[in-house]
Amino acid sequence: MIMTLIVVAVVSGALVLGAAWGIYGKLGKRTEGFIVALAGGALLLSVVSELIEPSIDKSSIFHAMAGVGAGAVVFAVLDYLVDEKWGSNSGGGLLAAITLDGIPENLALGVALIGAGPKEVAALAGSILLSNLPEAAGGAKSMAGGRHSKTKALWLWVATAALLSAAAIAGNLLLEGAPEEVLAVIRCFAAGAVVASLATEVFPQAFKEDRHWAGVATALGVILAFVLGSLSGG
Repeated sequence: MIMTLIVVAVVSGALVLGAAWGIYGKLGKRTEGFIVALAGGALLLSVVSELIEPSIDKSSIFHAMAGVGAGAVVFAVLDYLVDEKWGSNSGGGLLAAITLDGIPENLALGVALIGAGPKEVAALAGSILLSNLPEAAGGAKSMAGGRHSKTKALWLWVATAALLSAAAIAGNLLLEGAPEEVLAVIRCFAAGAVVASLATEVFPQAFKEDRHWAGVATALGVILAFVLGSLSGG
């Protein structure tokens, strides 16, 4: 349980640090685009190697693909509704994206921590952290520059971090002993939501801000995730 709390604090803390960086620090457009693409590449590989592949191995390809498809569809529908309400340039869409994919993602993180050692969750936790930091920075920066004050924007991200922390802890406590088929669907639902968010929120933003280096940054993110994955023998 102590390891769970430590990992959750680090991963969710990245949201708060990223938001503070985006609101109060200096973050150039090209730098933001490069870092977001880097994080996107890392998370893309991690959802495949740390969520989808283990679910297929331990359950079935049917459960895994059903979860991935459901996660992508639910995210796409909710993201559309969010964009209609908040608009695409307010930063609210990215906040919603992180929340919508973050809840099942952190549930999966909590599940992954069940009976696991530090190295076994290093890849997934590290990639989520790398993703949360720049995404929060970009989203909070947009929100603070829009209709939200800097203080209100920061507190919105603090509340989001608290919600995602609760999801990870709930996943760890409530799903211990759950059938592998159920865990597989949850993991892959998270993976599907993450993939959808990468396609609609992360990579378009990265290309817009730094189109010439976004591809290189994405590849570097994949390399970094592969290195993190090697820590757990994956």
